[in-house]
Parts: sequence; structure tokens; C-alpha cells
Amino acid sequence: MSNRHSRQSFLGKDAPWIIENTLVGIAGLGGGGSHIVQQLAHIGFKKYCIFDMDIVEDTNLNRLVGATVEDAVNGINKVDVAERIIYGLQPKAEVFKSKSRWQDVSEKIRQCDLIFGCLDGFSERNQLEAITRRYLIPYIDIGLDVFEAPGEAPRMAGQLILSMPGYACMWCMGFLNNEKLAREAGRYGAAGPNAQVVWGNGVLASNAVGLAVNLITDWTKGLRSPVYLSYDANDLVLKEHPRMEYLDKQLSCPHYPLTAIGDPLFKAV
Repeated sequence: MSNRHSRQSFLGKDAPWIIENTLVGIAGLGGGGSHIVQQLAHIGFKKYCIFDMDIVEDTNLNRLVGATVEDAVNGINKVDVAERIIYGLQPKAEVFKSKSRWQDVSEKIRQCDLIFGCLDGFSERNQLEAITRRYLIPYIDIGLDVFEAPGEAPRMAGQLILSMPGYACMWCMGFLNNEKLAREAGRYGAAGPNAQVVWGNGVLASNAVGLAVNLITDWTKGLRSPVYLSYDANDLVLKEHPRMEYLDKQLSCPHYPLTAIGDPLFKAV
């Protein structure tokens, strides 16, 4: 092991090799995804598939890790900022970047060993989880939102979810449901910008990275079930979501059975 990673030797003697050879995908490189890219590069990950259509704007600079004022002026793509961070820390990294929708290059998603979703809507999360389930890829989802009600202080809240093939999915956990998808579809194009800040995204992203490292190295010997954490930024609390108390964590997922894997097959009728 090189001296560079000697302070994380507790992860195990095989951890450097595992980390360097894990192909990780990140869909969404804004407030949460930019934190994740930076931390993965620091840890030693060298293989990436990164996806984001958007460019850097001045409204991103309050939370987009690695972005500069010059990037916003020049309209640099967020994937280019992420790539710059990666190569700055891992000069020999292998990076596939897409400035298209991740759905348009879904064959790259299939190649990943692990996927992070840092997306804005429920529909996109639903789509991304579906493809990761079909190809037996662990999926880690993070999201943050700010809710305001008249006469009350704003509430900032978020989630961190590990969706593992065969185990409870985001539908089983109650995070996704038809009501949420219908409500989102009903206001399509009129949702407006979501309030976001760097510290809330940082909390969720840091814990998501820690979850991923634990998943691939098994350094704690304790990650054996799905994860659904809720984040209350007002009270600075990240804890297991109450729904998990009523969920059989060993129950096979009925929404994505392990028999429904691989490329879809079509039959003539």
C-alpha cells in the first residue's frame, strides 16, 4: 500500500485493489453528486461513469463542489467540472462522461458495479432504480429538499437509501409510490428551482460514500440489509427512517424479482 492511503488501511489489505477496480456511476453532478465525485477521488476510486446534461450557472455556485465563477461565466458542463476534480486527484483514472441524459447511454449504466443517484425527481429515480435492479447493481440514492409553510420556519430534509438487488426497493420502503409520481407528473414543467445548500448535500453525500465503501470492502462486517435514512437538517439528525421498523428487511422484493433480470425479451403475439 502506498503512503497516500495509509490512513485508511483499516479498510482491509485488499481494499486498495477493490476500490481502484470498482466501476462507479454517478447520475447527477450537482450539489450532491459533486461532493460524491470529490470524495471518491480522494479515497482512491479510478473508474467512473458520470452523467449530467446541465452546465454550471451562477445559481449553482453556492453548492457545486469544484465549480468556479469562471466556469459559470463560460457555461462549462458539470461533467467537465467533475472530470477535472477526478483527474486532479487521480491522474490515471478512467472516466466516461456523458452530457446527454443517462437514459440515452443506459448501456454504460449496465457496466457499473455501483450506482449513485443524485437526481431531482421521483420519476427519474424510479427509472434508475429499475435499470439497476434489472442488471443486479446496488443503487445508492440521495436527495434534499426545503419545505416552507406560512408562519413556520423552513424545514430542510432529505434521504439516503441503499437499494440492493433482491431486497427491499424504494417502493417497498414507501419512498416511491403512485401518488408521488402522479403529483410530480401533474406539475411537470412548473416545479421551479428547488432550494439547495452545500452543507445538507455534504452530509448526505458523505454518508453515501461511506455506505459505498462499506458495501464493497465490508470493513464494518455489519452492512447486511437495505438502508433508508432520513435527514432532518434543522435538528442536525440523520437516522433510520421510521418505516424501516415495520419492514421485513430480509423479505424478497416483490416489485423486482430476481427472475426479471437481463435485457427484456419480446414475444410475438
